[in-house]
Amino acid sequence: MSNQTMHPPPTTDPYQLLKIQHHPNDTLTRYFEDPHTSPSLDTSLPVLTKDLFINQSNQTWLRLFLPKKATNVSNLNNKLLPIIVFFHGSGFIVQSAASTNFHDLCVDMADTVEAVVASVDYRLAPEHRLPAAYDDAMEALSLIRSSQDEWLTKYVDYSKCYLMGNSAGATTAYHAGLRVLEKVNDFEPLKIQGLILRQPFFGGTNRTESELRLENDPNFPLCVSDLCWDLALPIGVDRNHEYCNPTVGNDVDEKLDKIKDQGWRVLVSINGGDLLADRAKELVQLMDEKGVEVVKDFQEEGFHGVEFFEPSKAKKFIKLVKGFISTFDA
Repeated sequence: MSNQTMHPPPTTDPYQLLKIQHHPNDTLTRYFEDPHTSPSLDTSLPVLTKDLFINQSNQTWLRLFLPKKATNVSNLNNKLLPIIVFFHGSGFIVQSAASTNFHDLCVDMADTVEAVVASVDYRLAPEHRLPAAYDDAMEALSLIRSSQDEWLTKYVDYSKCYLMGNSAGATTAYHAGLRVLEKVNDFEPLKIQGLILRQPFFGGTNRTESELRLENDPNFPLCVSDLCWDLALPIGVDRNHEYCNPTVGNDVDEKLDKIKDQGWRVLVSINGGDLLADRAKELVQLMDEKGVEVVKDFQEEGFHGVEFFEPSKAKKFIKLVKGFISTFDA
């Protein structure tokens, strides 16, 4: 896909860019092209996959990714694997855990990092506005900690759990983490060790330098970012709501103190060609000031979602995640 050095998008209509139609009853028709991949137990593949319901009433579910090497008879040590709970991006309004781009990323993640990945399919806005996605994230964690599914009970080290997402999924991972901090003991034996935030989707009413500079970015223009928040946030609130802007509220310091007290490590990965870059930098600065251990991956080149279009970028990021998780054992 084009990056920010190319010409502006041919239209400034975010509905056309996203290929959606918003109806008066607050539902969307999604014309967005979204190839899906089905789960597979084919043992010729490096990673096995299957789906588990989270909440059948809400039609939420998660996809488990199990590296085949973990099931090999030669794995005499029966090494337990860390678990990465992954939340997909796309502005809270399109795509799913079955979308091929996210499925393939999770396959590569499970295989390279040697981890079980649980990719969460949460409810989409505006039919289910925030905090629906954050609520679904908590239900997913509750399922993971209590499920008797063999892939979890036999292969997962529950003491090594990481919450991860890209774009809106990173935002969901962050908010899920904050909620876990309110009742850590309720999730035992699941123990969160850190957050992995890839190009997190945060916002605010005041424009940042990167938002203004990349307003007409052909990959992810500012009008699309604004529309996603308009459709995702509760009706009647602006982008300075806590669901959107992690720097607002009277309890920001308290939340970051809790992250520090739990000893969580946070990986924040952003690119200079992403209009969201400055939002992530603001959060990193706050975390640094509060003494949270933050691993910063700031790449000057690259646009929003670049890893889905340039395999080398995806490979590099996954290698970074592998190193981030492996330091827990160091």
